[in-house]
Amino acid sequence: MNFDLSEEHNMIRETVRHFAEREVKPLAQELDEKAIFSPELTKRMGELGLFGMYLPEKYGGQGLDTLAYIIAVEELARVDGSQAATLAAHNSLGIGPIYYYGTEAQKMQHLPQLCTGEALWSFGLTEPEAGSDSRGTKTTAELINDRWVINGSKIFITNGASDISLGCTVQAVTGIVEGRKQFSTILVEKDTPGFVRRAMHNKMMWRASDTAELFFDNVNVPYANLLGEIGQGSKIMLSTLDSGRLSIGAMGLGAAQGAFELALAYAKERKQFGQAIAKFQSISFRLADMALKIELARNLLYKACWLKDQQRPFTKEAAMAKLYCSEMAKEVVDAAVQIHGGYGLMKDYPVERFYRDQRLLQIGEGTSEIQRIVIARQIGC
Repeated sequence: MNFDLSEEHNMIRETVRHFAEREVKPLAQELDEKAIFSPELTKRMGELGLFGMYLPEKYGGQGLDTLAYIIAVEELARVDGSQAATLAAHNSLGIGPIYYYGTEAQKMQHLPQLCTGEALWSFGLTEPEAGSDSRGTKTTAELINDRWVINGSKIFITNGASDISLGCTVQAVTGIVEGRKQFSTILVEKDTPGFVRRAMHNKMMWRASDTAELFFDNVNVPYANLLGEIGQGSKIMLSTLDSGRLSIGAMGLGAAQGAFELALAYAKERKQFGQAIAKFQSISFRLADMALKIELARNLLYKACWLKDQQRPFTKEAAMAKLYCSEMAKEVVDAAVQIHGGYGLMKDYPVERFYRDQRLLQIGEGTSEIQRIVIARQIGC
């Protein structure tokens, strides 16, 4: 058993870390404060090849594995959760379903432009009354004269409202079969009449990412916009979330690593009672526990990525990694704020932003409670 990363993985970590430190970090506080989504940083991520990393080159990707992509998300989250969210949502929720379930024509039409950083795509699952209960979806798509007519709304959709967001994969009810809703997924481009996108503001976290409400008023698209088969919506949704949980786990891991490094540096500089506070056992033990939790999380997450790349079942491990990494991030970032004391509550110190950004991780792409349900079912409960 070899725990060493490959030379390629180490190079990706170094490249993304350099980009995050040099280009993202100087802008992170201002973008967060003003709640500005940055198409420029998104384009730069595309130029680095971070979008569609796991796609074959024929579709504009890099032909890399899942772990390479997860390391990239981790390194961005180490500096800024907003930019990591843009990357994670676009790769996992935007590109993923089209690549895994699209026809060759759909792939060639959409994927190459979605790997450049000049265009984004979103996934419309969550609704005002359909969050953890995805079967509560009320958005409908009726097939009329070989065209889908969509009505309904979505909420909390990442990458859904910006000018460079080209469209959304929408889960909708397409019929009732044996008394149960039949779900399908349909591609909807941004300029389609009746499709209205509205940016959501006043967020506590990921303030520099694009979060949207989407509205569908008799939105009319061709039958060929169906992604996968009729009635395959739940399968597409669940498999998409399995992969998406790895990226949320990476965001938790990166956030924890970044907060830990901030706390360690501060503890070595801050002096009380005539010495650096890192010398006090209460602080050094706390830092030791933080390092332990991060190491455990990284091993669990990377194992889940390995399973996926080996084309082995990874649903249980993805749920475990998402649950543990997100809960661990909450504990580590909270400890980092405690080590900073009063300064940790000030916006001048980036640890305050980390504290806000990590809070979504226990909610997005399946709450911690839902992850426990998934794990329980996987172990036979």
